[in-house]
Amino acid sequence: MAERPDVEELTIEECSSENGVIIVATINRPEKLNALNIDVKEAIKSLCTWAQKSEEVLVVIFRGASPLPPPEGKRQKPHAFVAGADVSEFVGKDSTTIRPEFEDNVWEAVWKLTKPTIALIDGYALGGGSELALSCDIRIATNRSMFGTPEINLGLIPGGGGTQRLTWLIGYGKAMEMVMGGEMIDGEEAYRIGLVNHIVEPNDLMKKGMEIANNLSSKSPLTIQVAKQAVRAALDNPITDGILLEHNMFVDLFDTKDKEIGVNAFMERGKPNWTGE
Repeated sequence: MAERPDVEELTIEECSSENGVIIVATINRPEKLNALNIDVKEAIKSLCTWAQKSEEVLVVIFRGASPLPPPEGKRQKPHAFVAGADVSEFVGKDSTTIRPEFEDNVWEAVWKLTKPTIALIDGYALGGGSELALSCDIRIATNRSMFGTPEINLGLIPGGGGTQRLTWLIGYGKAMEMVMGGEMIDGEEAYRIGLVNHIVEPNDLMKKGMEIANNLSSKSPLTIQVAKQAVRAALDNPITDGILLEHNMFVDLFDTKDKEIGVNAFMERGKPNWTGE
């Protein structure tokens, strides 16, 4: 079985829930506004591999470390989820050297997790950080958060799924404006256009995230994975094909132990004890 990553720049906390474990993964580079360097990206990919294979892990939460206290006489750095890629790692690279990083990339590793993922966003979520949030199933932001795809200002475009997932979430017109303009929007606007699911005060961010994670972890882990697959199918299929796929998934669940457990618990007004089978 894959091992849980153990690196300073990605701290991992295992929080017990009623049926298993909720992982809280913190990108820990506050001095760089939690920018994604190669080490962090590799650690997140390893985390996804480990979480996928672990029967105990039910939900994965991503967040950014809070800023450190500033040196005397210096201003404190702003809060950030992930303020983008570490641009210093782009210097001197061409298409040949950068391509391998994007053929096996961190954003797809998060996207392909079959378990629920939640992004807790407090502060800047820019570029690759915005794409990390977009790769998660649910996004919760504070009212001081800022979102953007500023790659255009570097002579680039988003490369971690941003042009596609942003368009899925907020529509063609607004996505085109954000990608071509490179300007930021605040948390309130992100919530208004559907980029984030919830907006909260900073002190309530973890509370809201754990509330949602605990609710998800109380469901059948097998059925949660099927539900995620079914909703995702709407992104890749015409509606008639998607509905047929949904029908087949629904019918197939009638052969699972968890369907029997859930129906019997409902009829008996009891609490289901899921097996994941």
